[in-house]
Amino acid sequence: MNERKSLSRIKSLTQIALVVAVMCVCAQISFYVGIVPITAQTLVIAFSGYFLGFKRASAAVTVYLLLGAVGAPVFASFGGGFHVLISYTGGFLWGFIPYTMLCAVFNKSKLGIVFGILGMLICHALGVLQYSLVSRTDIFVSFVVVSLPFLAKDVIFTVMAYFIAKKARKIIKLS
Repeated sequence: MNERKSLSRIKSLTQIALVVAVMCVCAQISFYVGIVPITAQTLVIAFSGYFLGFKRASAAVTVYLLLGAVGAPVFASFGGGFHVLISYTGGFLWGFIPYTMLCAVFNKSKLGIVFGILGMLICHALGVLQYSLVSRTDIFVSFVVVSLPFLAKDVIFTVMAYFIAKKARKIIKLS
């Protein structure tokens, strides 16, 4: 029984570590349109919730943010350090927490897509709010500058992540 529990923990930790590694890589697949980079990160954030479920996805995002906060170059354009979390775009990073959690809530049902998009919208709202506060820019202008150009891409990524995770769960037979 203890051996089975140990193997289950090892499996969970390995899955978390792999998802964190993919988050780090996808943050580097980026190009800038203004001050906010377009990255493949939101695809992995949504996938983590849909694939890993609530506990493991929350752990993965937390580990990712902690790695970045202590200075590991895991954020977009090899950024790292706590200052990134309180910068113009840090609100999006904080928004990864509710985003992945809401993807995980109904990760195995059609409602998963709805909750994932809600999480993505919360992520954008936090990004817009922090950008507005740090840059001292009107909230509407902030929305137009740092959120609006990315909404369609992030909705598509959220839906894609749902279907990719669904297929991956079948292949891997996640419990």
